[in-house]
Amino acid sequence: MPETITMPLAPMEPNDVADAFAYIRARLVGDIDAAGAIADDTGPEQLHRLLVDVAARVFIPVTAADDHDGEPCAHSFLAAALGRLLLELLCHGVCLANAPGVARTIILFTDNILTEDGDVAGVLRQLEAAGMRQAMEAHPAHRTTA
Repeated sequence: MPETITMPLAPMEPNDVADAFAYIRARLVGDIDAAGAIADDTGPEQLHRLLVDVAARVFIPVTAADDHDGEPCAHSFLAAALGRLLLELLCHGVCLANAPGVARTIILFTDNILTEDGDVAGVLRQLEAAGMRQAMEAHPAHRTTA
């Protein structure tokens, strides 16, 4: 999945966004039965791919080198490299390269980096809504079925 690190990401399908975030929410609240049902319905390889797609959309924009405020510094390049490394670990790392590991990493990243008030569920809802908007714009035929 190196292309997700260096190339713009194609929008996900609406059903894929819904499945991935349903699994993440189930893991967040510790609902192992719901997470297992989603994993069974989606399939382990497909679910892993969907979760890595979500992780790329969360990690890369946050860690990407940003030159909007002038010249990027060494720290901005380090942050971008760390974001790419984290995504690579989720793709191929032994301990993290499974659906629970990817979901937990997304949850922890959201909690530690993206929230100030500890409302992880709220931030995940915002991320899902943004992903769903992008998916619906890219796949308008799903508007009546999603």
